[in-house]
Amino acid sequence: MKNEHQIFGIRAIMEAVQSGKPVDKVFIQKDASGELMKELIKTLKRANINFTYVPTEKLHRLTNQNHQGAVASISPVEFVDIEFLVEQAQNSDRPPFLLILDQISDARNFGAIIRTAECTGVHGIIVPKNGSAPVNGDTVKTSAGAVFNVPICKVEHIKDALFYLQGCGIKSVAATEKTDQSIYDIDLKEPVAIVMGSEDRGINPSVLKIIDEKGKLPMFGNIGSLNVSVACGAFLYETVRQRA
Repeated sequence: MKNEHQIFGIRAIMEAVQSGKPVDKVFIQKDASGELMKELIKTLKRANINFTYVPTEKLHRLTNQNHQGAVASISPVEFVDIEFLVEQAQNSDRPPFLLILDQISDARNFGAIIRTAECTGVHGIIVPKNGSAPVNGDTVKTSAGAVFNVPICKVEHIKDALFYLQGCGIKSVAATEKTDQSIYDIDLKEPVAIVMGSEDRGINPSVLKIIDEKGKLPMFGNIGSLNVSVACGAFLYETVRQRA
């Protein structure tokens, strides 16, 4: 997390939240206590901002300043509402093309995916508020600046987002090995949202239950899986190929 994308200190973070700054995530010392820390946690909950309890060593790695047990990641971009994102996609000159990331936790994977999404014309990316990688300096760098060109939407629950998209006529397609169907056999020319899972667990089983279609990539080597950013690129470019 680069210095320009972080705030440290309890009062500084509370002031940032209250002034409307795009606070993406807050790291709190797991054994921290005191009335001021309790006030910070209440402020974060009221503002629905994701926070995580971490060891003191984690905070020391983020900054060598007097952090008082709290360091915040400030997003360099403003997030958009799902209604705005879908409306923009529907009003474009192409069928809606969205990407849903179910708890991608590595900022560099996130940045690489954003870069590919921008190159393939994705209208926007949907991520959960909890469990998702922050938009920080690593994300910006790995995306080669693409993070400033692709709208990002944060939602409470991926399932609710899927239900909303389905109601808007946008089909969801999951990238998963838990299917016999190849991605190459799925129609991606219609309005679609590609769903990618986390690096270690894949797509949440409860999310898979409400997906419209599931597809996988053919694998011929001894290693049974791809890096999520690579797999995502294959799915996005298959969509581009079909729509060409």
